Amino acid sequence: MKEEKGKENKSIEYETNNLIRSTFNEKKNLKDLENISQEPSNQLTNGLLGWYSVSSSDSIEEGKLNHFTLYNEPLVLYRDREGIVRCVKDVCPHRGASFLGGENINGQLVCPYHGARFSSQGSCTNLDRITCQHIIDSNYDNYAKSIKLFQYPCIEKEGYIYIYYTGTPLANIEDFEIKSSINSLLPETYGLPSLECEYEEVYVDFKADWARIIENHLDILHVFWMHGDTIPDKNVNRDTITSFNQRIKRDNRQIESIYSHKTNGQEEFIRIKFVPPGRIFIYKGSPESTRYIQVLDHIPLGNNKARVIVRHYRKFLKNKLFTKLVLFSHLQRRTFYKIFSEDYLVLKTQTFNEQMGYIQKDNVKLLGEDKMVQYYWDWLQNALNKEKPWDLHPINSLTNTVHDDRGMKYPPENPDMAIKNNRKIIIKLLTRALFPISIILLLL
Repeated sequence: MKEEKGKENKSIEYETNNLIRSTFNEKKNLKDLENISQEPSNQLTNGLLGWYSVSSSDSIEEGKLNHFTLYNEPLVLYRDREGIVRCVKDVCPHRGASFLGGENINGQLVCPYHGARFSSQGSCTNLDRITCQHIIDSNYDNYAKSIKLFQYPCIEKEGYIYIYYTGTPLANIEDFEIKSSINSLLPETYGLPSLECEYEEVYVDFKADWARIIENHLDILHVFWMHGDTIPDKNVNRDTITSFNQRIKRDNRQIESIYSHKTNGQEEFIRIKFVPPGRIFIYKGSPESTRYIQVLDHIPLGNNKARVIVRHYRKFLKNKLFTKLVLFSHLQRRTFYKIFSEDYLVLKTQTFNEQMGYIQKDNVKLLGEDKMVQYYWDWLQNALNKEKPWDLHPINSLTNTVHDDRGMKYPPENPDMAIKNNRKIIIKLLTRALFPISIILLLL
């Protein structure tokens, strides 16, 4: 069954990539689009507008709608009748209703207000537009054909859903001018053979500044002090916290920091890569020798609102039966949720202090290991000044909070999933303990 799903996902990936490529070929040579510039540079090319990983493939089920926001703009992800993931603005062009409470019927997006049904025309030449197919009755067929949904380019690859975000959705995908390569984000670009690894995944939600969450994940030293009792590594705790030698490498697609022990023959301890606008790779050791890699995608949902997709790729414990038996997935989720809960209060207070103007350059004294954080903030400030993404869909004190009220559904902001996961661990452990006892009682 899983093999069939894998083939289906590869087919969707192939079709989606062909769609994106065919529509962009008219505006830009494909080689220029996909190849990263060979000119030497230590300045990041990508800014805050561009490719974001916003979901995993498994989260976009057929017949379901996945609502979220990006820089306050309400969006919907869903699979059309070809199985391709589409990303549209969450506004019906008839009377401005949201698709919250709407349906996905056989790949057609249905508005909950008047039942307007939207889909592509069904032929490869018309997949770039999502047009109203029907509203009320046949008397409105001509009217229906004149209204279209606004959307963003969307690609499904290696179990991730990427969208090309500009802040201005268009009716026709082919009208987008793609200014950055998706290759700069892909795990395979950075030596991660994801098809050879197993991984665990969680989503986490924060009511905190998106930029501060990225900064937190670029900080190596807090891991020892704040998470030493939670991370299952005997060498990471408050007693072993130490300063590191650090090498920073920069080019036009990433900032990389390599931390090495000052003893142990300069052994590499951890490597962190920041790839704008929101992806971080963390390697335990060098990419060649590491046994696990963490990939974190940071999604700026809105003001004081962000989501992180966490994947923990591993090259060990790949036997699915054994990992299921030892509850590996549930235990990993419990660890993830606890770690991010430990970060949460700091992130919220940092957000407050930043917004109050307490964190100014003269008030913040950086350590040597904070050099990567400084490079990150330099990039961010330049990108904010140039692109101003938060000005594209501003909200104020009078703005309705419908998307805020229902948007925060993952830990640590919403603990429900963490509670359910802990409950499953207890139930499964009890089941495993009671099973042999039941067998013994039956034999007696």
